[in-house]
Amino acid sequence: MSDSFQEFDARLSRIVRRNTRLAHGYNSRVSRDGLIVFKPKRRRASLPLNKLMTLVIVFFGFKALVLAQVGIESYNQRLEALNEGTFVEQVGAWAMQADGVTVGLAKALWPLMH
Repeated sequence: MSDSFQEFDARLSRIVRRNTRLAHGYNSRVSRDGLIVFKPKRRRASLPLNKLMTLVIVFFGFKALVLAQVGIESYNQRLEALNEGTFVEQVGAWAMQADGVTVGLAKALWPLMH
């Protein structure tokens, strides 16, 4: 009796696992014998490029907003203070350094903020 229950439980686990994969999308086709067979769609491990680009745009916008608000001299002083801190602070100072895009956006934001 226990063997039959283990077989049933294993079959039930396979069915649940297959249905879970089919819930994320499937392709259907008719086999040679006329049976309709459903196969789960393969998931592609793709990089969400639009979300990544949005994150980059928001990051540069934030840097430009801070630079336009505090000014270049104060911004550089704060970056120097960060650069003397821990490793994480040094990485933050490197990421927040004023580059061409940030300075250009800050110059465009300056008249709107002052």
